[in-house]
Amino acid sequence: QNHRTRREKTLESYRFLLKSFMLCGLYAALVFGGQHFMRERPKLNLRRPLVLWSLSLAIFSIIGAVRTGTYMLHVLLNGGFRQSVCDSSFYKAPVTKFWAYAFALSKVPELGDTMFIILRKQRLIFLHWYHHITVLLYSWYTYKDQVAGGGWFMTMNYMVHSLMYSYYAARAAGLRVPRVCAMTITAAQILQMAMGLVVLAYVYYWMDIAHCFSYVDKVVWGTIMYLSYLLLFASFFYNTYLKDSSEVKGTKAE
Repeated sequence: QNHRTRREKTLESYRFLLKSFMLCGLYAALVFGGQHFMRERPKLNLRRPLVLWSLSLAIFSIIGAVRTGTYMLHVLLNGGFRQSVCDSSFYKAPVTKFWAYAFALSKVPELGDTMFIILRKQRLIFLHWYHHITVLLYSWYTYKDQVAGGGWFMTMNYMVHSLMYSYYAARAAGLRVPRVCAMTITAAQILQMAMGLVVLAYVYYWMDIAHCFSYVDKVVWGTIMYLSYLLLFASFFYNTYLKDSSEVKGTKAE
């Protein structure tokens, strides 16, 4: 009976994953098809829609960060770090149950970020669309099984997105935002990826000895994903904020 139940859960999980692959395939088609469509056409302004779009996602992320962050802080203070990593009640508790589900669903509308870039004919980097695709795939892949570490992953993402979408909204509104704000957001993203790897390492270590429910394949794919993000965001930070400034200093010195 247990074997049958587990098999049914696995099949349901893969059906859930198949839907995410279909969405990502449609997204990829729109990304590259959209770039081709806009190649010979003038860029669109879309400033006001972008302000509303970014502001709505910022508000959503801020509320999500407060609600999930409050829960995670409570678990950390009362149960310790191990409990916060292995906790599965995050997916079932009255408040966080909704925000965990909302998190998984939000990865679909967030794909709309790319459409603004394409229609405004801005530079679309690999990190952007790769990040959107893989986050959607992994979030849906793991949410269905409610594996350990999810509380950390979702809370960190809500927190970083609170900063990121607030920054996007301010920029779209025409406000002059100091360069250090963009640097801080990217640094927070790098820290998020490093912490994600730490959490996954502990999930794997505690999986058999501390009732830390997960699967090896989910830990492996999560590690690959977070490691690739860490490298890509670190490279972006260096090329965008450090390399340019060092080249400018070098030119002045000459």
